[in-house]
Amino acid sequence: MKILRHILVGFIAVEHIGFLVLEMFLWTKPIGMKVFKLTPEVAFQTATLASNQGLYNGFLAAGLLWSFFAAKGQRQSLRVFFLSCVAIAGLYGWYSVSQTVLFVQALPAALALVVCRYQSEG
Repeated sequence: MKILRHILVGFIAVEHIGFLVLEMFLWTKPIGMKVFKLTPEVAFQTATLASNQGLYNGFLAAGLLWSFFAAKGQRQSLRVFFLSCVAIAGLYGWYSVSQTVLFVQALPAALALVVCRYQSEG
């Protein structure tokens, strides 16, 4: 089950690195506008906000990756904290942006939290 925990936490970290790239570097490019269903006008008007949001997603990814390399006694706390941040952000995104955010961000983080919570650190 340790492998499942690593896979889930790693997946969420990689997912947030992907969000960082989309929001910081691809927001005004065709792929970014397609993913977020933006017109060119809206994309260019909101690029600075999206870049800031991407940076925060990078911090979430960094925290989750940190949990793999931290001292054994800190790993669980780091995972719970950063996964909780991801889940809460996902719930707010579901409320304020799109139902898709629930399935892409909040539910995977909640599943990882459950797995991390009920497995011993090892």
